[in-house]
Amino acid sequence: MELLGDKFSENIDFIGGVIKNLNLDPNSIILDIGTGRGKMAIILALSGLNVITGEPEGHNWADWQNNALKINVLDRIKFRNFEAENLPFEDSSFDTIFANGSFHHFTDKFKAFSEIYRIIKPKHYGKIIIFEFTEAGIEKLRMKYPGHPDATNPSDFIGDLALDVIVKKGGLINAYIFEKK
Repeated sequence: MELLGDKFSENIDFIGGVIKNLNLDPNSIILDIGTGRGKMAIILALSGLNVITGEPEGHNWADWQNNALKINVLDRIKFRNFEAENLPFEDSSFDTIFANGSFHHFTDKFKAFSEIYRIIKPKHYGKIIIFEFTEAGIEKLRMKYPGHPDATNPSDFIGDLALDVIVKKGGLINAYIFEKK
């Protein structure tokens, strides 16, 4: 990942370790919400997985395709425009859903979680993994982007959805791993 620079490599060991411990089936149907620079989609593709990733229309602020091309995984990543609060996918259509550093940017976090819950497969099949910045991670971001939104705990937005959560602490980011009860 050094080919993509230090910013891309930040937290890569933590994220990679969480993904490795999930033991995902190579045939899994994977969604990455919030493409950004393509970090999550690229890590998943390097793990041998095919990924659908996306951002809202007009929010493609980073050249994720060039990053995926440099690492030679572009063929494993499909991009679609969508909003987390209105996901254009059928019920129970994904094995695993990821969001890396994007949840705190969602406009309506309760609606987004409801949509994610709707499209994840039933109990014992689907997992939702949300990587979110800690307070320390947000403070580091604010050195470069002073108006960056506050850190968010995704668990605060599940409402009455039947989900269990395990939190893996990682310093600048935490991993929230949700499964249907």
